[in-house]
Amino acid sequence: MNILKKLFGGNKVLKSRASNISEPPTTTPADDPNLIRVYDAYDREMFITRQQWHDNVLLGAIEKHWDDADKLAGFIMQSLHDKFFEEMIKPAERLLELERDAERSVVLLAIVYLKIGRLDDSERVLQQYISRNGESGIVFTNLAKVYAERGDEEKALATLWHALELDPNQDNGLGWYEVIHREKGGETAGIDALRRIASIPSSWRAQLWLARGELRSQHLGAAQTLYRECLARAGKPAPTDMLVMISGDLGNAGHLSQIFELVEPAFEPAVHGIEVGNNLIKAHVTVGQLEDARKILDQLYILKRPDWKDALGFWDTEIARTKVAKVNANNVKEEKIEIGLMVDAGPVWLNYDSPAGSLFPAKAVDSPVVSFLGSTAEVARAPDHVEQQLADPPGRMSRALPLFLAEQIEFRSHARSQTLIPWVTVPNGGFVLGGEAWEDAAAVTMTQNCEQKADYLVVTHLNTTTDEWVVDLRLLCTKDGQCIGRVFESFSLADPSRAVRCLADKLLELLNTKAGIEIHAATNKYILTESNYFPAYLLRLEQLLAVRCSSIDKVDSRFLNGEREILEGNLLQCLDAPTSVNTRLLFAQTLRAMKRARPDILPEFSERVALLQKEHPLAAPVQRVVQEIFDEALAL
Repeated sequence: MNILKKLFGGNKVLKSRASNISEPPTTTPADDPNLIRVYDAYDREMFITRQQWHDNVLLGAIEKHWDDADKLAGFIMQSLHDKFFEEMIKPAERLLELERDAERSVVLLAIVYLKIGRLDDSERVLQQYISRNGESGIVFTNLAKVYAERGDEEKALATLWHALELDPNQDNGLGWYEVIHREKGGETAGIDALRRIASIPSSWRAQLWLARGELRSQHLGAAQTLYRECLARAGKPAPTDMLVMISGDLGNAGHLSQIFELVEPAFEPAVHGIEVGNNLIKAHVTVGQLEDARKILDQLYILKRPDWKDALGFWDTEIARTKVAKVNANNVKEEKIEIGLMVDAGPVWLNYDSPAGSLFPAKAVDSPVVSFLGSTAEVARAPDHVEQQLADPPGRMSRALPLFLAEQIEFRSHARSQTLIPWVTVPNGGFVLGGEAWEDAAAVTMTQNCEQKADYLVVTHLNTTTDEWVVDLRLLCTKDGQCIGRVFESFSLADPSRAVRCLADKLLELLNTKAGIEIHAATNKYILTESNYFPAYLLRLEQLLAVRCSSIDKVDSRFLNGEREILEGNLLQCLDAPTSVNTRLLFAQTLRAMKRARPDILPEFSERVALLQKEHPLAAPVQRVVQEIFDEALAL
């Protein structure tokens, strides 16, 4: 890309940043209790029925790890959470065989027996453990559950108290003890029960609940004293649920500085994860400490937990939105904005220095040149002044359409293509979204400043003020500035495939009939994704443009966000279209461009890229060329 020195203006503009997040659906499969969430080797989220999980995953995994106590215990705990009680009898009995005197084995088997109503067996295994190994708080708590299930409340309560004397920090046991007393004697009785537990020398969990009460009574000093006592008694690393409760209660009470003082020094990302990290990020964002929030976010991303993806993606966008809001709060004035033009020759994923150029036949130097110019859209509730914003659907589509049409002309005609991208140069870089369509004369004038002179100019403009969007395409002859063809297409944002492809066909027909440009079938190395995947393809084209632009001089850290989602989306697109050369090259070039923008995140994708290349190889010589680009991008 080259920024031309010529500046232009006159239209109302929105200075736009790269973004990728759409609004989440109101309901998801995760809300269905009959479905279980799983992830494959590419970290793709999937949902299967409970029965499918049991028959196709769980039983085989248990059989495979029948002699591995740690793995077996993990499967049992997960299965109890999913309410597979009867199915866990034999695995839990096997676990006890593997580690006869282990507390976890005894407790898991006792829980299984309790859940299926075998109370005598549950009591037996717990009592046997006590007789062999001595008293244990968690064992006595589960023994109390057996007595409670039998209806012996007095014995259950006495046993539960003894369990708390042995280990006062059992979440389940402490909560149960407090509820029993509160239901009998009201709020005061519940508090007294917590104080009784807190008097045990090793207690810290009861103090958490007492501190919550102090916060509700607006006694911050007393709450802080209790929190410091908790942290001192619990040792390091601090229990995750302790930090979650401290940060959550302080945050809900509006005491954010105390979160940074008490919780953040104890935070260890690999130990406390998203549960604590979420509250810390929220606190930093709330007070405007965005770099501190970003630091925690990156620490959590590095842990590569696919089940955290949605939460981390939310904060990625929220940090970006807050940064933009801070900029707009400074009242950027329109006269301070200067705009230039970038020129991108050919498909955005086939830039001049890419080894992929060898895969496609070169165009003759005397071939006609068709330029594309978009970046304008009528939007509902448009601002009456220049402002920064995250890239939204109208802005992304205004850039994606010219990029897509350019590659269509490149591969379906003998013409060469180039895309013109309006770009803010002062005060710092950003895309431009104009609110009015380019006038013919002004648009043609801009092409005269390009190093590669265009014979024809395609101008696109969107109207997004209704549910059905409309694209207005004009074909201009640059010699005389005349409009020699015009096409309108309407589409819904959810399903633009038919309309956008039809738009490309009609443009090619216009170029053939009005300009004499020869058209032909596309090479088999250029395959478009199926209709239901097509919106994602348009999005990834625009995102590659954004990633490449993020490395331009004077572009600040506010320009690009959602970098991991961009790469994740490209990877998934390759899996959806595993034989598509252009889709694979789009991913490879995005990864290559991201090396300049965010090299720190690339190692998170190396294993999945290798798996993609191994499981879905492309035909020679494409596989070698694509691998070369991947290797360059992922090299340290």
